[in-house]
Amino acid sequence: MLTVTQSVSAPAVDFGGAVPYGVVSETRNLPPATVWLIRHGETEWSISGQHSGRTDLPLTAKGEDEAREARELLAGRSFDVVLCSPLRRARRTCQLAGYLDVADIEPDCQEWDYGDWTGYTQDQIREKSPDWTIWTGPVPGGESLEDIASRAKRVVNRIRNGGGTAAIFAHGHFLRVFTTQWLGLPAATGGNFALETSGICILGEDAGLPAIRAWNLRRSLTSPVAAGVLAGTGRA
Repeated sequence: MLTVTQSVSAPAVDFGGAVPYGVVSETRNLPPATVWLIRHGETEWSISGQHSGRTDLPLTAKGEDEAREARELLAGRSFDVVLCSPLRRARRTCQLAGYLDVADIEPDCQEWDYGDWTGYTQDQIREKSPDWTIWTGPVPGGESLEDIASRAKRVVNRIRNGGGTAAIFAHGHFLRVFTTQWLGLPAATGGNFALETSGICILGEDAGLPAIRAWNLRRSLTSPVAAGVLAGTGRA
């Protein structure tokens, strides 16, 4: 079980006008957690590789099991704020993980609006637009990379301005873009942060800088790094 120790305030860092609220752990067993990111469980379109976007898909039976596994990893810990996308795959994951009753439904945490590409796989899109990726576009009738990055930045600022420890139940592409905005990286670098269904990530600080403290944690992971984090004895 993950264990988060009591935290104290860390020195402020210049985040371009945003107010950071990073924490420093009183022990070295686990890096300090500031934001916990939880992707929703499996859907039929996450299996097929179709771009879901704003399509309001339910979880599969496996997706519901994945959400329950996320509940085991979260272990009922308390958060100062819990944000959840209004789309039902995220809300159901939040519910099965045990947090929907205390969650704020936040429209800014919705998945990327893929516009005309909604329902298509990447291979199908490339038949019309060779070499296309979501990170390079275009996205006709939907959101640009800059649009979703602006939404993610608003959520970053809300969390930093509010202080405390937060959890976000949302979607793969949104959470990857959110991570870039937390780290101060170009939004397109979200393409380098692969995130599985029901994966849990922890963002915080390291030596006063925004940092990834754990990435894509799932009960099924058995790597030495993941095993150490899950046991509360390792660094991510």
